[in-house]
Amino acid sequence: MRQNIYKVISIYSFFSFQENLILELKDKLLTIEKENDLSGLLIIAKEGINGTICAKENIIEKVLNLLRKFIGINELNIKVSYSNTKIFKKLKIKIKNEIVTMGVPEINPSKGTGTYIDSFDWNKLIKDQNTIVIDTRNHYEVSIGSFKESINPNTENFREFPKWVDDNLNKHLGNENPKNIAMYCTGGIRCEKATTLLKKKGYKNIFHLKGGILKYLDDISKEESLFEGECYVFDKRVALDHDLKKGSYSICHACGMPISLEDQKKKEYIKGIQCHYCINQFTDEDKKRFEERQKQLNKLKDKNQKLYKD
Repeated sequence: MRQNIYKVISIYSFFSFQENLILELKDKLLTIEKENDLSGLLIIAKEGINGTICAKENIIEKVLNLLRKFIGINELNIKVSYSNTKIFKKLKIKIKNEIVTMGVPEINPSKGTGTYIDSFDWNKLIKDQNTIVIDTRNHYEVSIGSFKESINPNTENFREFPKWVDDNLNKHLGNENPKNIAMYCTGGIRCEKATTLLKKKGYKNIFHLKGGILKYLDDISKEESLFEGECYVFDKRVALDHDLKKGSYSICHACGMPISLEDQKKKEYIKGIQCHYCINQFTDEDKKRFEERQKQLNKLKDKNQKLYKD
């Protein structure tokens, strides 16, 4: 691998994590960060670990070796991509109640999820007329890319998914013969809880895409892919294309929505201040604050470019 390329790995693992070991792992990771160029976001809870880290190849391996000492025989569910630049400013480690927040305490993926379907069998499953396909991600993620004909629950966050299931799933299933329920998300972690939830509610024939969209894009050629658009990721890259490279989207720094190149050409768009999604969301005072922030960012960018040229 070229020296200038950063390796990016997304991981998650559900297992019983003791509080004293959580704190020990956090300290060891922060020690690695102090001594090396390591950045990312990791969420640790009593139910496991979830997140993304970015570093050079040898540092990534050092972190993975450390994590494996803590998770034991449990799988890390690794997805790999690469970036020419750091995708996080620094390493953030958050200790929370859940590694992906659903808000249903009794849901424990380590005690039984739906059936995993790998990338190579996924197309056949979702093409089956007896299958309904559900995207478990948030509405803004779905808006920039999804599998053909999948159901969008149009949720703001994952906490809303259980209520969507209660209010809507039976409508989609209808009164026909039992259907296959196929679910997917970015890297697989939300589906671990989503399929566990459905099983607990008594639903049958529940499947989920192992490794999520990221693994699918890595495994399946563009010609055979049924995923349309780009895949939203929670870092500076915003979205990845089918080659798992930075896509065409950026972020509106006012409201946080992903915006396309076409969106940036709209009359409502003012860089750093507003986009067509949030034009009426903020006060004039807010917009003045955003404008000042953008001026400071522009000055910093100009300064860095000048230093680079010199």
